[in-house]
Amino acid sequence: MDTEIEFFRTWAYPEADAKGVSVNATARPSHVAAANYLGAFYHGMRVKLLPSKTLRFTGWIYDGSQPSKSRAESTKMKLIGLTTPKECIGIRTRVCPEKTFQRQLNLDDLLDVAISVLPDDAYALLMVVEHDLFEDEDDDFCCGRAYGGSRIAAVSMARYNPTLDEQRNVGREHAWPASHCDAYVQECCGVTPRATKKARTTSNKPTTRPEELFQAAVSAHKPFFALTSLSTNEQLSPSGLWLSRVCEIASHELGHCFDMDHCVYYACMMQCTASLAEDVRQPPYLCPVDLAKVLRATGADERERYEAILAFCEGQEGTPMFAVPGAWIRGILAESAPQDQSSRQGSKVGFRNTPIE
Repeated sequence: MDTEIEFFRTWAYPEADAKGVSVNATARPSHVAAANYLGAFYHGMRVKLLPSKTLRFTGWIYDGSQPSKSRAESTKMKLIGLTTPKECIGIRTRVCPEKTFQRQLNLDDLLDVAISVLPDDAYALLMVVEHDLFEDEDDDFCCGRAYGGSRIAAVSMARYNPTLDEQRNVGREHAWPASHCDAYVQECCGVTPRATKKARTTSNKPTTRPEELFQAAVSAHKPFFALTSLSTNEQLSPSGLWLSRVCEIASHELGHCFDMDHCVYYACMMQCTASLAEDVRQPPYLCPVDLAKVLRATGADERERYEAILAFCEGQEGTPMFAVPGAWIRGILAESAPQDQSSRQGSKVGFRNTPIE
């Protein structure tokens, strides 16, 4: 952004959390890491970052004069400029209705910019912004939107800041995979939890594969799931948790650019969510139906795709939220390991969704 609108940077930071403590210090997710994750998730597609100077926020000219640089006056600005190599497009702004942020940017205007800079040879373009977004005047906020037919999508990382979790009632104890907890699912549905059945010890029948996969993920989740205070939880990196959430919403919106609608079949990261609290309960994987669509679209080998995602997860050292899907993927790879190289191609992995008691 231009130095003349340095105040604009403060719009991307929450004013305070529920206890009135500043949350500006949390390290923001790395755009390079997010791009690397998307390259693994959509294995077979080359992911590139646009040159850093392609887009630049700048002041919008009113009646031939530049806007005031003071904070008091800047919070009244209704337009901010976003320049491309060809033009400067005005981005509407407004005061955040519930005061979590100073101002929000208009999502539709940002998507106009995305269309303007979309490379001719790109399958799709994803714009990730730090600022809070709104789409319609009736919205409190909007986290993202994709127009698959236009090959564009935009997401905001603002609301996924973990330091806002307590204020937004975003629980971590039952984030995926603990969102499959049988008693918790029944509680969410308004059903009295049934008594947990005592495990039978006389049967020699082995545990079914879906339970084994989920148990591996649950075991990786247990060391930190009950700790909700970031200030006292050294195991849970705020920046790593934030990155994992941005990666999921980015994968979801790009999924629409692959012509996938919201999933209605299984637990799937392409399901629609109605709140941030619901977001964290969604799994980070594609169900068998949508996985088949992505493999068809990208031409990727299923096993190689899982291996690429696992390599990324294992590279995020000290980030538990990537350790959990990593444990789940290791189970899939172990179960689907081919007997020899000739049987590798075409190996398919399926699973069903089973509540964990």
